Amino acid sequence: MTARLILNTERLTRQAHRFQSQVDTIAIVKNDGYNHGLETVYQAFYKGGIRAFATTSLAEAIQLRKWDNDIFILLLDPGADFDQIRKYHLTLTVSSMAFYDKYREELKDIDIQLVYRNDLNRLGFTSSDQMKQILDDPDMNISGIWTHFASADDFGVERYEEEVQNWLIILDQLKAYLPDLTYIHAQNSSSYLRDDLLPYHTHIRGGVILYGTRPYYDGLDTTIAEQAVSIEASVIELTPVKAGRSIGYSAEYQTDKDITIAVCDIGYGNGLLKGRKDFPVKINDKEYPIRVMMMSHILIEVDEDVEIGDTVTLYDDDLRFDWLTKNGIGSFSQQMSSLNKQTFDVSCI
Repeated sequence: MTARLILNTERLTRQAHRFQSQVDTIAIVKNDGYNHGLETVYQAFYKGGIRAFATTSLAEAIQLRKWDNDIFILLLDPGADFDQIRKYHLTLTVSSMAFYDKYREELKDIDIQLVYRNDLNRLGFTSSDQMKQILDDPDMNISGIWTHFASADDFGVERYEEEVQNWLIILDQLKAYLPDLTYIHAQNSSSYLRDDLLPYHTHIRGGVILYGTRPYYDGLDTTIAEQAVSIEASVIELTPVKAGRSIGYSAEYQTDKDITIAVCDIGYGNGLLKGRKDFPVKINDKEYPIRVMMMSHILIEVDEDVEIGDTVTLYDDDLRFDWLTKNGIGSFSQQMSSLNKQTFDVSCI
């Protein structure tokens, strides 16, 4: 038997429509569409009304352009493959004076956007004066400016509010240029849900919310994010183990009573995060604890209601990515991008 990953594309489309109908949305589709499959998410989001996409990968950007000549495609990272960027009419992020000074001639006939560094301290200009130098360059074709908030998911601290204010000050200093820009964006789904669309902004960048997971847990109902992925496996054997014995490598789990172990055909080799072991699975709509996780198997303590061949559910509408994130297993992007899809039977519904 093979572990199964079921992707609900109708839910992806509904998520896209839900947000695009409220606010113009740039869909983040990097890393193979958060490991859902680039073409699958592109088609679903397009069907939901989204016409703007962003990725860090030139290869993904080119593939998007091959699917559609008219959509907006933003490369979130700077890059110097100008012939390809020009050929496929991609929008390039320019992230520093050093990059601009080095490549000014090559940038003349390319659509660009400027990124402000903010507190993420990853990429970007550090002042409005720097950005003005490029905005004032008549040879540059600048369609937008943007930043990324490092603390939009953090509550009970002042970092996020300070980031927002710093960015709004930058925008105020650039106010004279803003009417000529088509794209002004900074907010991920968390920031948008907290603050609605910020002043001066034209778009949000939709990431995890488009894939059906809440960007933060407390105060958000599950109806705002329909989880699009379910993961299932099967019980391939039932093994009785006496009290006082061990199971797993290096006697990982010691039994204190007679138990039955269901051997299930999925493990960390499929890309499950090791922390997933600390949370239950469902078999026949009943929760059971994982006792051991191996490369190709998990060992689950079960009762007499479980039979060989039963379906074991690890992710679904009850066992949600965002609930596991809340409980410390890792972010949605960590859980999802770690999955080794080659080891799954992948199906779309």
